[in-house]
Order: sequence, then C-alpha cells, then structure tokens
Amino acid sequence: MSVFDPRDILTDELVERIRSRAAAVDAGNVFPDEDLDELRDAGYLRALVPSDRGGLGLSLAEVSLLQQRLAEAAPATALAVNMHLVWTGVAKVMQDRGIDDLRFVQEGAAAGEVFAFGISEAGNDLVLFGSDTEAAPQPDGSYAFTGTKIFTSLGPVWTQLGLHGLDTTSPDAPQMVYAFVGRDERVVTRDDWDTLGMRGTQSRTTELHGATAPADRVVRRVAPGPNPDPIVFGIFSVFEILLASVYTGIARRALDLAVETAQKRRSKKTGRSYAQDPDIRWRIAEMALAYDALPPQLAAIAGDVDHRADHGARWFSLLSGIKHRATATAKRIVDDAMLVAGGSSYFASNELSRLYRDVLAGAFHPSDPESAHATVASAWLGPIEQ
Repeated sequence: MSVFDPRDILTDELVERIRSRAAAVDAGNVFPDEDLDELRDAGYLRALVPSDRGGLGLSLAEVSLLQQRLAEAAPATALAVNMHLVWTGVAKVMQDRGIDDLRFVQEGAAAGEVFAFGISEAGNDLVLFGSDTEAAPQPDGSYAFTGTKIFTSLGPVWTQLGLHGLDTTSPDAPQMVYAFVGRDERVVTRDDWDTLGMRGTQSRTTELHGATAPADRVVRRVAPGPNPDPIVFGIFSVFEILLASVYTGIARRALDLAVETAQKRRSKKTGRSYAQDPDIRWRIAEMALAYDALPPQLAAIAGDVDHRADHGARWFSLLSGIKHRATATAKRIVDDAMLVAGGSSYFASNELSRLYRDVLAGAFHPSDPESAHATVASAWLGPIEQ
C-alpha cells in the first residue's frame, strides 16, 4: 500500500508561490484569490470528494496532512479553505455511514462551487446546539433564514453557504435546521474584516434577510441541544480535526524558522552560532517535543473517523481535546520562536510576526478552552449535578 505524500498535490513550487504571496495578502487585508485559483486547479477543493463523483477521493487523515502543509505556507489561506473542506468532509463522513444527504455538496465541489461555513453567531455559546437565526418553514418545504452569522470565512468568494437556524413554528418545534443557501439580494456580506491576524480569510459578517434554502437543500432537522445526529458528529469531527491541522502547520513553520534563525545568528560574545547556545538549544528542544506530539494524534483521530471507530460518548472530548491541544501548543511554539529569533521578529516584515498574529485566532474557534475543559471534565467525571 502506497503512502500518501501531500507533495503530490501541494508541490514544492505551488507551496512557495503561495508563501510568497502571504505577506502581501496580510498587509493588504485582501482575499488570496490567486491562492484559491491555484488550489482549485490542483484539485484541492474536491480533495474529500469520492473519485466516482469527480474528486480526489482522499481520506480525512490525508487531507489533514495537506492542511498542515498549506498552513506552513499561508495560514490564512489554509484556514479559509478549511471551511469549504469542512462541508465536503461532513458529506464524506455521512456518506461513509450510509447517509447521502449531502451528495449535492460533493457534486457541487467537483463542479467548482465554493462552500462557506455559516454557523457562528455573536454571543451564541451553544454553537451547534442552538441558534439565534430564525428558520421559517415555507409551504413548498423550503426554509427562509433571518439572522446574522459572524466569522464567515471565504466571504468574498463563496457560492453556497451551509448554515443552521431554529424553527420555532412547525408542529414539532423547536427544531434545528441545517441547510444551504446561495448568494442573492437576501444575503448581505459586510466588508468588515479588519483584524489583528488571519486577515486573508476575509471572514466577514453575513446578514440573512429571509435567505431561502430550497427544499432539496434542507438537509437535516434535529432537536436543539447535545445531539448524536450524524450531521452534528460530522461537523464537529471534521471541523475540529482540520482546524487542529491548520494550527499544527503553523507550529511546524514557527519551529522551522526558529531553527533556521538559530543557525544563522551569531553571538558577539562567543563568536559561535546561536545553535550552539545551551539556552537556545533547550528552548528549541522544548518546541520540538511539543510539536512532535501533534501530527501522530491528528493521524490517529482522523483515522478513527475515517474507519468509523466507536468511541461512544468520548468522541466529543477527544475531538475538542485535539483542537485545544493543537491551538494552545502552536501558540506556545510561536511565542518561543519569537524569543529565539530576537528583536528582528518584532518587525512586521518578519514572517514570525505574521505567524504570531495568526496563531492568536486559535483561541476563538470552537471548542474554546473553557468549552474543551468542560467537555473533557464531563467525559471523565460525569455531568455537574443539578
């Protein structure tokens, strides 16, 4: 059995072109259109689509490796594309379990559609388990969505928005409704993305003014609250794994830059390279020890999703745990890389300066540190007594 090599898709030449544009994308606070065009040409947007539906037929574990490699070159590009990959990944997870409700996502991705992730809402810490967006049922089986979604990555370029809302009027209400809407006059994308880091994602606020999902794009209705429904598991598993992959890629790039800098810098005091300094060596060793734990964990848990392992009630703690460890570890590694590089890393022109800002975004994605700890505590200690 051949071993998957992400360089077969993300060639060294493609990675370097993407890396060469990242600084300008960040400085200009623009979307990386050239990156998206080249990734589309390479088949990246259909990586998780089965080969018999026009895709590359890759596993979640294989795409995790791709996302790590892409994030080493341009974290914002990787995070933006991540949201498209989440939906194609959810389609795969559900299809693998005998549910083909998202076939249109797979076929759309193969045809060039770009899918965005419209779940986050300001102040909604229920995330998948609740929504402030109104989902109003229509006589023809469609749904009209009214509300505001935040952090909608791929803001300028998406063609289909996967989202959720709350149906409070149907006979079986309340029901969480998962569906997809296209761009039209009922969807307003604000040009409001001006952030500390991850600027290229262009994760703009999206206003929904009765945006309609046709009946055949209403894919799931589930009860609010914690729910074992396959779409909830699909979103949670793919989102957490691919998100962790992006931040693991950032950690690797910061480690590589720290090594490179330590080998180049020379001490005026000793005349030797900083790579010979015991304190620098210890710091880089700590970074490497932390980083080395992440890729095997990602491979293992992504493989478990691919092979339909049964972790029962522990699944959510395992998934939130890998996301938390990856983002927290990446932050520590970038912090240490800045110290190894010294004052030069403080300049905006230094790649580490951009990584330092980009890695901060990890704390804002679900599951946040508080949610991750609460989930893991409940898995090991049981729920808090009422």
